[in-house]
Amino acid sequence: MADSSTTIAELREIVRRFVDERDWRQFHTPKNLSMSLAIEAAELMEHFQWIDAAESRRVSDDAAKLAEVRDEMADVLCYLLAIANELEIDLSDAIRDKMVKNAAKYPAELSRGRYDPPKTK
Repeated sequence: MADSSTTIAELREIVRRFVDERDWRQFHTPKNLSMSLAIEAAELMEHFQWIDAAESRRVSDDAAKLAEVRDEMADVLCYLLAIANELEIDLSDAIRDKMVKNAAKYPAELSRGRYDPPKTK
């Protein structure tokens, strides 16, 4: 399954099945899942701690390091999908809605090439 041919719904179902087969839903409260998501995000961040921006872009040159980063990214996404399952949030709608808000907050003509929020009147 590749990103170009896999739907979010398919990924959510993979996570749902995994959780249900282990009877873990009882533990999958939004509180626990959000904490687990933060922990996994921190584990992902550890791979980039203490290296500079250029070095972080070269992580893909090291197959073993890239495999570790890949696993952490998968953990992050699995927990995010589990939260979406638990709270019945449609992630596609959430992303579209958030991008509309982001476009208003960071207009392209004022934000291009900048990392800080634009100064508006």
